[in-house]
Amino acid sequence: MKKILLEKLKESLQAVLPIGLVILLIHFTLVPIPAGTLALMFCGMAILIVGLTLFSLGTEMAMMPMGAHIGSTLLRSKNLALLTAGCFIFGFIVTVAEPDLQVMSEQVPSVPNLAILIGVAGGVGAFLVLAMLRVLFRLKLACVLIVMYALAFAIAVFSPDYLAVAFDASAVTTGPITVPFLLALGSGIAAVSSGQGSEEDNFGICAICSVGPIVAILLIGLFFDARASGYETEAQATVGAAGELVRLFADGLVHSFRDVAMVIVPIIGIFAIFQITHLRLSRTELVRIGVGLLYLMCGLTVFLTGVNRGFMPAGRFLGEKMGALPNNWVLPPISLFIGACVVVAEPAVHVLTRQVEEITNGSIPRRMLLAAMALGVGLAMSLTMIRMLTGLSIWWVILPGCALALALTFFVPSIFVGIGFDSGGVAAGAMSAAFVLPFTLGVCESLGGDIMTDAFGVVGMIAMMPPVTLQLVGVLYNLKLKKARALDAERSDAEDSLF
Repeated sequence: MKKILLEKLKESLQAVLPIGLVILLIHFTLVPIPAGTLALMFCGMAILIVGLTLFSLGTEMAMMPMGAHIGSTLLRSKNLALLTAGCFIFGFIVTVAEPDLQVMSEQVPSVPNLAILIGVAGGVGAFLVLAMLRVLFRLKLACVLIVMYALAFAIAVFSPDYLAVAFDASAVTTGPITVPFLLALGSGIAAVSSGQGSEEDNFGICAICSVGPIVAILLIGLFFDARASGYETEAQATVGAAGELVRLFADGLVHSFRDVAMVIVPIIGIFAIFQITHLRLSRTELVRIGVGLLYLMCGLTVFLTGVNRGFMPAGRFLGEKMGALPNNWVLPPISLFIGACVVVAEPAVHVLTRQVEEITNGSIPRRMLLAAMALGVGLAMSLTMIRMLTGLSIWWVILPGCALALALTFFVPSIFVGIGFDSGGVAAGAMSAAFVLPFTLGVCESLGGDIMTDAFGVVGMIAMMPPVTLQLVGVLYNLKLKKARALDAERSDAEDSLF
């Protein structure tokens, strides 16, 4: 256990330190950050590293096995009523409890908080059912995604002002608890599904579920008029003494634990029902899952405290100051590096990349996936800054981006389609909501932009770009595979000619 903890700690350090170095570089070259804000950020980084270490360990011990068991049980039952009801209830409950969605729902003007929560949760539940039915009836993931995104953009024509909010809602819905569980559901389903394509069935559930919030918000937008509204972050921007710093993080731990418990408890309840009715796991396995849940709850509580209390105020401050710079043209290139560092610090990203490497037996390495996702998220942030500086509508970015991602599905191996679209929701997690969004909002306010149409949309764009970059990797992978097969065929022909 000690060796595993040290490995996880090393991974956490490698994930978190780059973004701290980028912020320090900005501090010494462009925007001096007050000492109190820097203190918040470095304390946040320290506890974030501890939280990410415990979270990774808890995910492997508890969340992944629970999801895999539930997924395989649902599909093995062949009971359509149980499959539909179980998926919808799980998707609805977990989404309502997702902390990032609750924070975002309070910032959308003219729409009641409850309407957004119920609408988005219903969308995730309904589309989780569709994801399961896709596997059950052996439907091609690419075709399903094309139909779903075509439906979403058709609705967006009648609700254009809510397009940015819809994509942001989609991105924040897949949080650090939901993603590992959905990925594990996919593993359980793939273990039961038979025939060709079972490897591809490991992925795609997050991708399909991410479309549900987009459709839900756009439908809600048909009944409410959009208007700009200010955005208030709850995090304190700076501290003046050590005692104040301690109190701030202690208060953050209490709030984060409450939010994490609201997500974990429903999942434990669903797992308990399946354990009593279908699973009947051994006591040893249940103890291991229980210990893993403790690690996961402690780790995620500490992680969210570090993000919300340490990185959120730094992000808002940097955004406001950099947006006010006379040479604000530096925003796009700097945002490219910030985005690349932020995605590496996302806990769910490491869950996905590790699972991909294991399932493909190392033929798709983690480093390659991380590099592709970092490039995608960096480009998304850079495009967002260009959009705010030029006043470009989000339609000119989101529509071509999604069209390109869907077009690439015809040219890559099927497994890259699921991995690519799953990676979008995974990349837009807690760090995006607590650092990238405040940073973008600060820039938008300094530039005098419209919060509703200019600032909102950045998290959605972060979710949009990894499917493009990862599928481009899939194209290169496919070309390399064909070349290797051609060389093998030539060698075989040469050997035959000798005899």
